[in-house]
Amino acid sequence: IPAIAQRNVTPAIDRDPILEADAKKNLDVAWQGFKPKRAYKQVLLRFEETFAAYPDFSKMDEFLYLAGMSSYYLSKNEGKQKVNLKVEKEREKYSPERLRQDAIAYFALMLERNPKSPFKDEVAKIQQELQASK
Repeated sequence: IPAIAQRNVTPAIDRDPILEADAKKNLDVAWQGFKPKRAYKQVLLRFEETFAAYPDFSKMDEFLYLAGMSSYYLSKNEGKQKVNLKVEKEREKYSPERLRQDAIAYFALMLERNPKSPFKDEVAKIQQELQASK
């Protein structure tokens, strides 16, 4: 049998249209917080909410990129939403060490889920920087 005649054996992911639409809205809001506003804490909250509710979102690699970059920038104390390390809750969640670990994990998962991600080159550079700072 020629290769063209063989059917695709990779199972398709059955996506819930309501969850997909909700996740897409969260992604759009996260992009708005990421680029013009540099509200990285807000981006992380949107990501965590979406990942917990719908980890099979079709654009999860894009969300993982935003979460990784937001963690990376916050670890360097960048952005308009500053981390107050005097507050215990923020110190636990947003300590620079934890943010760097989170960024590494988000980038690894992004590349695992989509090795051909359009963000892979930028992520590779930042991964090298993060590994060197360990």
